[in-house]
Amino acid sequence: MARSNSDTPADPVAPAVPRTIVFVGLMGAGKSAIGRRLAQRLGVPFTDADHEIEAAAGRSVEEIFDTLGEQAFREGERKIVQRLLDAPTQVLSTGGGAFIDPETRAKIKARGISVWLDADLDLLLRRVARRNNRPLLKRGDPREVLSRLMAERNPIYAQADIRVESVDGPPEATVERVAEALRRYLAGEARIENVTQVRVELGARGYDVHIGAGLLDRVGQLVLPLLRERRLIVVSDVNVARTQWPRAKFGLDAAGVAAQLIEVAPGEGAKDFAHLQSLVERVLDLKPDRGAMLMALGGGVVGDLTGFAASLVLRGIDYVQAPTTLLAQVDSSVGGKTGINTRHGKNLVGAFHQPRMVVADLDALKTLSARELRAGYAEIVKYGLIDDADFFAWLEANGSRVLAGDSAAQSFAVARSVRAKARIVAADEREAGRRALLNLGHTFGHALEAATGFGEALLHGEAVAIGITLAFELSARLGLCATGDAERVRRHLEAVGLPTALARADLGRLDANSLIASMAHDKKARGGAAIFILARGIGEAFVARDVDPAALRALLADAVAA
Repeated sequence: MARSNSDTPADPVAPAVPRTIVFVGLMGAGKSAIGRRLAQRLGVPFTDADHEIEAAAGRSVEEIFDTLGEQAFREGERKIVQRLLDAPTQVLSTGGGAFIDPETRAKIKARGISVWLDADLDLLLRRVARRNNRPLLKRGDPREVLSRLMAERNPIYAQADIRVESVDGPPEATVERVAEALRRYLAGEARIENVTQVRVELGARGYDVHIGAGLLDRVGQLVLPLLRERRLIVVSDVNVARTQWPRAKFGLDAAGVAAQLIEVAPGEGAKDFAHLQSLVERVLDLKPDRGAMLMALGGGVVGDLTGFAASLVLRGIDYVQAPTTLLAQVDSSVGGKTGINTRHGKNLVGAFHQPRMVVADLDALKTLSARELRAGYAEIVKYGLIDDADFFAWLEANGSRVLAGDSAAQSFAVARSVRAKARIVAADEREAGRRALLNLGHTFGHALEAATGFGEALLHGEAVAIGITLAFELSARLGLCATGDAERVRRHLEAVGLPTALARADLGRLDANSLIASMAHDKKARGGAAIFILARGIGEAFVARDVDPAALRALLADAVAA
């Protein structure tokens, strides 16, 4: 076998490895480079499955594809990988298609610990460009091929035991991330079946977002390493508490965590000074010390209210987000923005206060109405439109699966969205620049919410959907993007049942002047002028600070008259 030197001394702080570590992921993710270095660190052999296949066939992978075809290669790959899994403990790098095979995947699950090395598209493209012998890349434009493979394979890679993002730069940085994830997995602290982890990189204040099914039933296992004492104060609204609190309490009890529940009123109306004061007083009634921790169990309202309260109690205590709506899972629970509404507008009072962890249980989405799911989906679409045209194309093809409850599609869409937000938050935590892009559709949307009283007439995600449509329509009118792009966005939002026009949202008569006045009070406004996120095309959003007032007024006048 093509193995590393097994006599290399093990890293004294490396975890003991009970089973073979199997790297899976797309070409260019760094499976061989990272695997070889990890094996040296652990003091175990390293094997590259592709090298073993080549040795057995007496020809290169490229030659096997060219002469025998992909099916013959996959059959040989299956046999080689299964043989290697029966060998003594090692670190094993597999080809990109190995884990996709159900039989091979089952064998890896039974005999190994799978590590998905995930990487963004641009990084993969840079890496694969160094080699021109990748058989699958001969089938078309490399970007299109890799984008298609990501859409097809990433939901399956997400079933790996551990996910680690492969980062640009020296391989040692990713090796350290893998070693740490492995330590936590073996200690039983981080890994639960079929869970994706996304890291929000903020130095010492960085945290993990856990995405998967059944997490509330095991939430105690996840939060226990963060607790200074085995005590947690859980905040939930009265509706969510009925369905999700029994599961969360079971998970906390199982880990020996004493949990106390505080229930708040449901709905956007709870995001005000009166409810904030009430929550802070009720938390203080429980006599917390600086080591106390809160957990927000609910949607965006509960998350915002709990996070803001955590920033105030004892001048700041820790909290965990456990979002139970699709909108909260992909947006409001990540990034540390907390706040309440006032008569002047939405989220105008608040604080940046990062959570210690986010636990996004996909099973919680089963309790949502179709309308609530669609509202959350609008925020998912936003990420594709900001800077990920490939993701938007995937949503056009698979959005109906996400909304129908397909677990693989939901997991992929939520993780892709969270990963996008995590990157932006890490680069611009306090919205001094790039983070403003996350407000695509929100300047319009917040004005619409204010005009309708922040009530059930227009959910936040529905307002964002209309806002996104208006942002692309304005971009097209200003000659920034093609009319076809604006129509494509509108068609997709309407196809999944989201409102794109004020009349279709059944909002009655609105006034363009009042909407513009509301935008001037938006927290993103500067000098009384609203800031908009516009687009030069799908996946090409930018911050616009000098929108022509006449064009804006004409757009809104047409919208309210339609």
